[in-house]
Amino acid sequence: MNTADLGLPVAVPSTALFTDQYELTMLQAALRSGTADRRSVFEVFTRRLPEGRRYGVVGGTGRVLDAVENFRFDETILGFLRERGILDEPTLEWLADYRFRGDIWGYPEGEVYFPGSPVMRVEGTFAEAVLLETVILSILNHDSAVAAAASRMSVAAGDRPLMEMGARRTHELSAVAASRAAYVGGFHTTSDLAAGFRYNIPTVGTSAHAFTLLHDTERDAFTAQVETLGSGTTLLVDTFDVTEAVRTAVEVAGPGLGAVRIDSGDLLLIAHRVRHQLDELGAGKTKIVVTSDLDEYAIASLAAAPVDAYGVGTQVVTGSGHPTCSMVYKLVARADGEEPGTPLRPVAKKSMGAKTSHGGRKWAARRVDEDGVAVAEVIGTGPVPAELADRQLLVPLVSAGKVVAREPLDAARDRHIAARDRLPLSATQLSRGEPVLPTEYV
Repeated sequence: MNTADLGLPVAVPSTALFTDQYELTMLQAALRSGTADRRSVFEVFTRRLPEGRRYGVVGGTGRVLDAVENFRFDETILGFLRERGILDEPTLEWLADYRFRGDIWGYPEGEVYFPGSPVMRVEGTFAEAVLLETVILSILNHDSAVAAAASRMSVAAGDRPLMEMGARRTHELSAVAASRAAYVGGFHTTSDLAAGFRYNIPTVGTSAHAFTLLHDTERDAFTAQVETLGSGTTLLVDTFDVTEAVRTAVEVAGPGLGAVRIDSGDLLLIAHRVRHQLDELGAGKTKIVVTSDLDEYAIASLAAAPVDAYGVGTQVVTGSGHPTCSMVYKLVARADGEEPGTPLRPVAKKSMGAKTSHGGRKWAARRVDEDGVAVAEVIGTGPVPAELADRQLLVPLVSAGKVVAREPLDAARDRHIAARDRLPLSATQLSRGEPVLPTEYV
């Protein structure tokens, strides 16, 4: 029996080692120099969107909150750091009591973002905030990339359902995160049971070609599946001859057959042929599901085909060619002293080329036109203009170390659809182009 069933706490793995060593060595040096307790503000943003993308999608916020809560240095972790000689004893003692006690603000999960958008702002002492850099970036960069790819595929699919089925194409833990991010981006179901268990995402799945090949005949395989799962199941019809398989499928399951799946070949041509054949066989309500290395462009090319649902694997879990969003975590403001209430002053990296940052603790708002359509992403460090006061994008996520923004995953999914619908129509074009909104600094 799970300990939770007995009302006992369930052990949650620490996320403290999901970090880079230099964050800990910076901590040690800051403790030694007396600057560790300076109030600091870090922001997460990207300087550019992946090539050709018109908008980004914030994914992984809920997972970041979990990671921050579980960022703890227990005796095992401290022993590892001590054995490796990575840190001195005063720093290890400091880490033993580590809890993030600061504030985190951010764009709510599912919201869209653009170059420069401060999608997350972490405020606290330098010591407590700097340690969170890698774990926050690893989650947001991965999940936002998947969510953006999923969103584009959702646009291409229109009102046809999308099934995420890429678990076998990525790391087993990344697969669970990718399923979650794809759901935020507009997918409807997943084949990954771990994702279904952890995040309550609807799951789907029936059979593969191996099940057909196991049996002596295709009819035997179909019969076994229908007798087990019922006539509403989905039968895979491209193991041998599609036309013969469709005929056999309807004979075995009857006209109430739920769906047939096509996983290879010219999907546009085959889908038309199969639809015609199903109608002739009296299976007019049997649906057609297509899979086979689909991406947003392949899905869009099937818009005129008689397809009822899409199954997407590799391309969605790898961000459809853009597996990261290139988000960074930068110190943008800090106090000159350790005393509480010391004013913040802006700081920023001044590099040659495209890596220059904008200093200062920022707010963000989205300007809209008279029809409520977004026209600009506005970012500033001073007072918020009155006309943008009710258009601000950052919301409190963590307050004084306590998570204050838990929400169901469906809330993030619904938010994304609403945010995307408020963008200009050109945002949904799959052709390459610049971000659909300009970023204005005021």
